[in-house]
Amino acid sequence: MLVLVAPGQGAQTPGFLTPWLDLPGAADRVAAWSDAIGLDLAHYGTQADADAIRDTAVAQPLLVAAGLLSAAALGDIAPDAVAGHSVGEITAAAFAGVLDDTAALQLVRKRGLAMADAAAVTKTGMSALLGGDPEVTVAHLEKLGLTPANVNGAGQIVAAGTLEELAALEADKPEGVRRVVPLTVAGAFHTRHMAPAVAKLEEAAQALTPADPTVAYVSNKDGRTVATGAEVVSRLVGQVANPVRWDLCMETFKELGVTALVEVCPGGTLTGLSKRALPGVKTLALKTPDDLDAARALIAEHSSAAADTQTA
Repeated sequence: MLVLVAPGQGAQTPGFLTPWLDLPGAADRVAAWSDAIGLDLAHYGTQADADAIRDTAVAQPLLVAAGLLSAAALGDIAPDAVAGHSVGEITAAAFAGVLDDTAALQLVRKRGLAMADAAAVTKTGMSALLGGDPEVTVAHLEKLGLTPANVNGAGQIVAAGTLEELAALEADKPEGVRRVVPLTVAGAFHTRHMAPAVAKLEEAAQALTPADPTVAYVSNKDGRTVATGAEVVSRLVGQVANPVRWDLCMETFKELGVTALVEVCPGGTLTGLSKRALPGVKTLALKTPDDLDAARALIAEHSSAAADTQTA
């Protein structure tokens, strides 16, 4: 069983889109998307520096575009399940047929702008905590006024809050935590600080006409599969201010019997978590077009295994 997953904000790096634009038709597709959302995706994905693509209003549509472009480059594939981390859920919604590519990019553009506005109200950020017991860590974060915004599993929790609260965390780590790593994001996403963005997204969602998912759509709100397009969109709106439970998504992957996981561009983060939390599951991250042949081989292997299982 194959799951296709999409990473969230912070996965972007300067120039990461450059090799993908050399693929047949890719530059034209990105140009059309850029026109649809009023943002030069090719420029930001090839020429902009780290500070420019750290901007929430830029990073989010850039990540969704990269995910859609890299998935299209795989050819006509049919995953059994899809999921996304944070903004990657919009990419996953397109994979599942809930939104078409243009609608997904228009929604993420509005999401990025709304979250950037919310982040400008108070100086906030996020830091990843590596190691430690989850219960002990969560209790410690709450004591400091921080929110466990991403519970990622595999020994990783991301804390979010004001810069003062994060500074206090650096000086007072939870017991057992090995490292605290500041993330390259511009706000305390998936916390109460994003509440103003929720209202704007609720308004944007009213213009959408979502279809029901054609494959299992695993929501990072609670790790459950979602059966209707309306519920997917409702969760996309609410998750801006709610914690991401990627740990529960991976538990669902286990329950579904996932045997292979492919992470779309800019892959790496979710693949790393899966290697630690899902032993025995074959994983592959699409970082550059050089990874496409290996991904196709993994998908073909999965398809053959699935066909053999159905025949048996």
